[in-house]
Amino acid sequence: MKFDTKVVRAGISPDPTTGSILPPIYETATFVLPEVGRDLGFDYTRSSNPTRQVLEDNLAAIDSGQYAVSFASGMSAVDSCFKLLTAGDHIVCGDDVYGGVTRLLDNVTVQQGIDVSYVDTTNADAVRNVITPKTRMLWIETPTNPLLKVSDLEEMVKIARENDILLGVDSTFATPVFLRPLEFGADIVMHSTTKYLAGHNQIIGGVIVTNHQHVFEKMKYIQKTIGAVSSPFDCWLNLSGLKTLHLRMKRHEESAMAVAEFLEGHNKIDRVLYPGLASHPQHAIAKAQMSGFSGMIAFELTGGTEAGKRLMNNVQLCGLAESLGSVETMITHPASMTHVDVPVEDRRKRGLTDGLVRLSVGIEDVDDIIGDLESALETA
Repeated sequence: MKFDTKVVRAGISPDPTTGSILPPIYETATFVLPEVGRDLGFDYTRSSNPTRQVLEDNLAAIDSGQYAVSFASGMSAVDSCFKLLTAGDHIVCGDDVYGGVTRLLDNVTVQQGIDVSYVDTTNADAVRNVITPKTRMLWIETPTNPLLKVSDLEEMVKIARENDILLGVDSTFATPVFLRPLEFGADIVMHSTTKYLAGHNQIIGGVIVTNHQHVFEKMKYIQKTIGAVSSPFDCWLNLSGLKTLHLRMKRHEESAMAVAEFLEGHNKIDRVLYPGLASHPQHAIAKAQMSGFSGMIAFELTGGTEAGKRLMNNVQLCGLAESLGSVETMITHPASMTHVDVPVEDRRKRGLTDGLVRLSVGIEDVDDIIGDLESALETA
């Protein structure tokens, strides 16, 4: 199958009992065994569920993976990846990652005896310099949240292979439509399915995709043991959203480019970060390894923090909201919302200023999105 067909059909077959074209929602906690020691493929929904299995098969296929494990949230998926490590191990993590990942690493993971170093993963030499004999995982986002940095995946894979460590890639912003890190040699790909993969602000979810059987088996064991599983109904909603993923992402990108160009040309905007713009520091890398640039934009106003707040408090169409990747356009203030738990000094060191605005461009008419921003900018 070609990619667009995989999105709609991979892992999905008509229900054999009724012919239903949509997978049923197996909203059940347990399954009756025909006899002791034999089941029909399922025994307890915490362990596995038919609806979740269809979702996992579909997600594995569209991300060029052999295996996928679906979790109750993106953060439970990330946490499960870090549970591959043991006390005394070391993680190298990108310095610009979702604030919840920083919160997890700094306040939970380190308490388990695992050391963490943050580094700018757009600089391959800097990454190499922080790796130690105890390093077991390199964890990156590309593009990053919220500064939209783009890491060279070929370089990151090379570093991981040189040091015999796992490379985990959070590819939530790009989605499999625009980037499939496993095809570059990454070991693990993670998505917050809450975002673009579901796409309609209906569910919370996460997924891990891999081509390594040992990673898959460990992930399944962790999923079952900690019970951070996605519910059958959420899986069914996710499957419904996925069917239009390729169409939605093309609209997100098309509109985001128009919005980014509008913002870059506006006299009240100091800087715009969008990988599709030639002005983006890693534009050439993004263009080489991605087939599109997705729908996320970050920008700062010339008036700084207060101007940014006035803008965000005066939009009408753009929702002031924590999330991203949905059909609705959403605007966010990372310093007080998504990254509030990152220490102020660390935020500023990474280039995440208090005046940064993050925009998730939806699929509304782009003229309406630009018109809303233009009107709000008048007050800023």
